[in-house]
Amino acid sequence: MSSFPPCPKCHSPFTYEDLDLLVCPECAHEWRQAADQSQTDEPVKVKDANGNDLFEGDNATLIKDLKVKGSSNVLKIGTKIKITRIVDGDHNIDCRVDKIGEMMLKSEFVKKATA
Repeated sequence: MSSFPPCPKCHSPFTYEDLDLLVCPECAHEWRQAADQSQTDEPVKVKDANGNDLFEGDNATLIKDLKVKGSSNVLKIGTKIKITRIVDGDHNIDCRVDKIGEMMLKSEFVKKATA
């Protein structure tokens, strides 16, 4: 049995450490093990180019042509994305881009879609 705490989401005892995160293999929940647990429960706030709050599951569109690093592809203005996860860092949106796949983007290059 591991010495790590159980998953706060599904209470699975099979958690493991990956760098500075704890990971649950059953529900894929990731969290930081810290002395102050109140900070880990607070979601990261991310705003789009217009100042609207972005959340996981939102749809957005690109406001600028972006080159895909390591590829000859270019993402055009108006390309639709589906936000899968909000993370803390330089590229703060994990998303799925139509016809490209999973990638990370900066929130300053997207605007929230209305429908």
